[in-house]
Amino acid sequence: MTTPFDRLGVRKELTDELRQHGLVQATPVQTSAIPVLLSGADAIVQAQTGTGKTLAFALPILEKIRPDNSHVQALILTPTRELALQITQEFNKLASIMSANVLAAYGGQDVEAQIRKLEGRPHIVVGTPGRLLDHLRRRTIRLSDVSMLVLDEADQMLHMGFLTEVEELIMQTPERRQTMLFSATMPDAVRRLAQRYMKNPEDIRIRTQQVTLTSIKQLAVETTDRAKQDTLLAMIEQQRPYLAVVFCRTKVRAKKLNEALQEHGLLSDELHGDLTQAKREQVMRRFRSAKLQLLVATDVAARGIDVEGVTHVYNYDIPLDGESYIHRIGRTGRAGQKGMAITLFSPRDRQKLASIERTVDEKLERRSSSDFGVGPASPDEDYSMDTERAPRASRGKQTARSSRETAGRSGGRSGEARRGAGRTAGRREESNRGGRPAGRGRDDARGAGGFAERGGESSRGGGRPAGRGRDDARGAGGFAERGGESSRGGGRPAGRGRDDARGAGGFAERGGESSRGGGRPAGRGRDDARGAGRPAGRGSDSPRGGGKTSSGRGGTSARSGGGRPSGKPSGRGRSR
Repeated sequence: MTTPFDRLGVRKELTDELRQHGLVQATPVQTSAIPVLLSGADAIVQAQTGTGKTLAFALPILEKIRPDNSHVQALILTPTRELALQITQEFNKLASIMSANVLAAYGGQDVEAQIRKLEGRPHIVVGTPGRLLDHLRRRTIRLSDVSMLVLDEADQMLHMGFLTEVEELIMQTPERRQTMLFSATMPDAVRRLAQRYMKNPEDIRIRTQQVTLTSIKQLAVETTDRAKQDTLLAMIEQQRPYLAVVFCRTKVRAKKLNEALQEHGLLSDELHGDLTQAKREQVMRRFRSAKLQLLVATDVAARGIDVEGVTHVYNYDIPLDGESYIHRIGRTGRAGQKGMAITLFSPRDRQKLASIERTVDEKLERRSSSDFGVGPASPDEDYSMDTERAPRASRGKQTARSSRETAGRSGGRSGEARRGAGRTAGRREESNRGGRPAGRGRDDARGAGGFAERGGESSRGGGRPAGRGRDDARGAGGFAERGGESSRGGGRPAGRGRDDARGAGGFAERGGESSRGGGRPAGRGRDDARGAGRPAGRGSDSPRGGGKTSSGRGGTSARSGGGRPSGKPSGRGRSR
């Protein structure tokens, strides 16, 4: 049962304007909160995002604003810029009726421009804690006349580490103020904050689980890290969402997934903290106008997403806990519309999934990646997108598969020893016949599908760990990333000082010259050919591996099949 706004004590001028925007009936949170807030009482309102809570505090604030008072009378604190913008837009729809001036103050904007706007004497300020503290320290804003304070999405401000800043701002406002706290969940730290700074608050709870389960169909799809991307693509193709938000746990993963979706011809863009404010606003404009179908976002960046028509939420990475899950899926199923939330999980995510199910008090419907036509991937493979190559990458013209077929390499694991013409890379104490064990001083990635990255990270596949001083990619399908440049494909590394390609099908590009073939790299000063997966030393070229290799400085090389290397290494310097 719904209640018209005019029965909640909202003045006719505001209800008429609401009607112009198609808003006649109040939502449950508005019905419960507006009369309490109009009375001047403090209130703790626990409700999911997307239930209309912005109007629940905006209407009482506008009712009480005194246009003749040129000081800041209402302060709304939000965790993110996007949410600050969204709330400001909601206020601006109605503010002119009450002759109220509203200002958004958040990071990423020109601070001097904000200072000029603050000189215009806004009645209502909506902002993020960091930027508001900056203005306080500059003495460009005064909070001594604030009579209404709103802490919106208080649980997210806690998760983002803003509670100290929030308390500092609260202490700059008068004790005789009305405080309104809105939160989807109520962690202990938020409750302690309420007890410290609120006066006998009314406790208003809108049952989150009921809202979630009645408006959003929830699925949990079991897959593996390696098959996750193909599973997502298959679901998008089958379900054809009108607008969808895809959640990743890090900025790096969001960026790489967005690139992969774009390569498949999907209308996708990314939203995360590394974007400039201008770019973030541009992305959101395109998404709101449905010029984008998919928005790949991190949890923090998505806090302010309030877009009509979001039909699907995909949890590409499982949320850390039930609270994060509720916030994520709250992007869909808004304003009485139906939505779908799909969470991809691997076997090691089952405990997190169980925690989520306890939070929403419901067991999610289970599916498998095979239900969407994606075959199972090897369960013991960890194909983390923090280090994985982009799928179907167009940079490498020779695929890792063809290189692997040529090289026939394999990667050793868990103390296993591998023998053969190909190189085997193992962990620490592994022993490799016909191959070289990985050492501490320098870690090279060798073998099929191996790649190296800087920073000591290791990637999985045939080749193993990445080294510190120099990152070499050796072997079929390997690639190295250094200085932000990556080369993918048949053993194609990119480096600053020297670009080495070793192994079957590998080639090096340097100075615009490339050479392909059985382990034949092209360089400036010399062309080296090293056996089937065997690298030669820097100063000299020592033949190693399944095929005989002879090489010299400044010359070309040839490889012959079979047998062990013969002869001593030639050339200057040391041999390895």
